[in-house]
Amino acid sequence: MRDSLLRSTPFRVTLILATAVLVSLIVAGFVALQLIDGELAERMDRSIADSFKIIAQAYGTGDRADMIDSVTSHAEAAAGHERVFALAGPDGASLAGNVTTLPAGDGWMTLDAASLGIADTTARYRLIIGTVAGNRLLVGQSLTEIGEIAGLTLGSIVWAGVVILGLVTAVGGVLALRAQRRINEIGATMARVGHGDLAARIPVSARGDDIDILSGQMNAALDRVSGLVEGMRQVSVNIAHDLKTPLNRLAISVEAASVEARSEPLLGFLGQATTEIQQINATFDALLRIAQIEAGARRERFVAMDLAGVLQRIKDAYVDVAVERQQVLDVRWDADLPKIDGDAELLIQLCANLVENALRHGPAGTHAVLSAQSVGGVVQLQCADNGPGIADAERSRVFERLYRIEKSRNSAGNGLGLSLVKAIAELHGATIALEHNDPGLRVVVRFAARRRPS
Repeated sequence: MRDSLLRSTPFRVTLILATAVLVSLIVAGFVALQLIDGELAERMDRSIADSFKIIAQAYGTGDRADMIDSVTSHAEAAAGHERVFALAGPDGASLAGNVTTLPAGDGWMTLDAASLGIADTTARYRLIIGTVAGNRLLVGQSLTEIGEIAGLTLGSIVWAGVVILGLVTAVGGVLALRAQRRINEIGATMARVGHGDLAARIPVSARGDDIDILSGQMNAALDRVSGLVEGMRQVSVNIAHDLKTPLNRLAISVEAASVEARSEPLLGFLGQATTEIQQINATFDALLRIAQIEAGARRERFVAMDLAGVLQRIKDAYVDVAVERQQVLDVRWDADLPKIDGDAELLIQLCANLVENALRHGPAGTHAVLSAQSVGGVVQLQCADNGPGIADAERSRVFERLYRIEKSRNSAGNGLGLSLVKAIAELHGATIALEHNDPGLRVVVRFAARRRPS
């Protein structure tokens, strides 16, 4: 379930959307952080400049003591070294403040605590140094608060990103599951149609969204396809039925003529005509049987059954036939073979066609093996031989009705054996594959094992 969800288009779209939201949040957070940091730095500079101006104005009376008192009061009001003040005389001696070291130079600067002689912190300071009536004045403020605000803002952005990403992923996952469930219904319906159930249709909800519109269009297409296939099938059945009656009458007439004939050449021609008529009748019978199987009418006769019984009957019927043809047929099966749901008569026909196909097209000395085994919850039936096999170019066509490969044109058959095998396999929901046997051909039919009642 997890793998199918990860492969689903809706969930991938959700992940793309979540990624886009996360990237947008990161970019927006970075821009916001820069704006906040810039605004706080600007406000700090204004606050420092205002404090510097107020202290400098205290010297307006020309009394340095007033300025010393102003620096002292500002320093005492500062909590720890959050704000720093210093006043030095023209000779460089410290006159007041909470720091005693004044860096060289005037103007704005950013320094660490050690540069100011502060030993109990590693903070950095934004400060301004200027000269007032020959005295040097320093006013500054720690950048710790700006860093804390920036960290709080960054943390808020990260948590907001986690929450938004989680919500988008959760909501997207739910929507993706719902969409995937409907897509799976479409896939399951098309699989049923592919196995011959032309009456299968895709469920359409009342939402009327794009999937419902697509489902409705596919159902309409399936209706048209079903009508065309049923029409063609009915035409084939009608033709076969309509031709069987005159063919049967013709066969009776030829037999009657054979009884009355006295000429040996005439008897020979009538015998050939009888053989051809029987071959034509067999072809029409096979076509009608395939049409009946494809219509699904025999599915009602399905029961829980064991392939071992089917293989035993094939063994009894064909082992001696193979010996007469100077060939070898081995039939084997697992002792603990699971049961399957199926029609025993049709499965006997399927196995018989596979065996006859292997023996008929193989020369003397051909070794054929019909076997059944359980492989991973699947009952695998296979017929392998060391005969001439089938060329890769013709494998896609041997299941077509009346198609015969070039090297079998002169042998008996009507080109319907493998078509009938394919129809029976699809009726049972099985898959059929042609594989190399090196040399020869291996036909593999895989049935779903019947579930044991819980």
